[in-house]
Amino acid sequence: MHDIRLNTLPTRPSPRPVDCNKGDFGAVAIIGGAPGMVGAVLLAARAALFCGAGRVYAVVLDTRIGLDPTVPELMVAHPDILPLLPLLPHPACRVVGPGLGQSAAAHAALLAVVAMDQPLLLDADALNLIAADPALRERVRARGAPTVLTPHPGEAGRLLGMSSQAVQLDRPGSVARLSESFRAVVVLKGAGTLVKAPAGEIWRNTSGNPGMAAPGMGDVLAGIIAALIAQGMTVEAAAVVGVWLHGAAADMAVEEGLGPRGLTASELPPRVRRLLNSA
Repeated sequence: MHDIRLNTLPTRPSPRPVDCNKGDFGAVAIIGGAPGMVGAVLLAARAALFCGAGRVYAVVLDTRIGLDPTVPELMVAHPDILPLLPLLPHPACRVVGPGLGQSAAAHAALLAVVAMDQPLLLDADALNLIAADPALRERVRARGAPTVLTPHPGEAGRLLGMSSQAVQLDRPGSVARLSESFRAVVVLKGAGTLVKAPAGEIWRNTSGNPGMAAPGMGDVLAGIIAALIAQGMTVEAAAVVGVWLHGAAADMAVEEGLGPRGLTASELPPRVRRLLNSA
């Protein structure tokens, strides 16, 4: 098992050339945001933008939402854009799950994106839908493009058919079984987040603190990882670097007196940006 520390990161973001444009830094689409849960999509999309992705789409199921007034740089769209997502420039990453819900519309959106031939990150309710649908599980396993799963212990337990307590009792075994079963990079969240690729060793994160036990933290992590993939990192490297950045940003916030009690997910992306630009 490898500990994830600043000096053990498998790669670092490349410096930006002087002659560049937003098209050089990939695209991210975050799909979710059922009524009452749009904040999850916006947290993930903001994180992707703050991490340098060239274009970021927040695809929300709640069609009443057309703008993020706090971050107007985000392109807010609705499920009718899904047929156009395969046209995103390479490299790109799609994220399905933040605030997705488990409605028929959520299932249809997930099914459409699983079939697309580009990197895909599955989080939150996307994982719950997969756990409940054997045919959808097989579609995920059969994907030819890279897949990342980011479960917390409860979601991991549902995917493995066991309790969250059993997952926690054998976190290395659980992340390895998930990675092998789904042929995916798996990020098993929690204290000492674990990352495992099908043919790789287990990585254990050393950054982070109890302030991260707060709403929306997983959404921010999904956006960070997706942005790194969109900028050219392999999915395994993006997951390893992303979980370290996520925790290190929380540590920075605590050092500034913003936690651990009362730390919020929206306070992390600006600090992740600072870490990326100091690397």
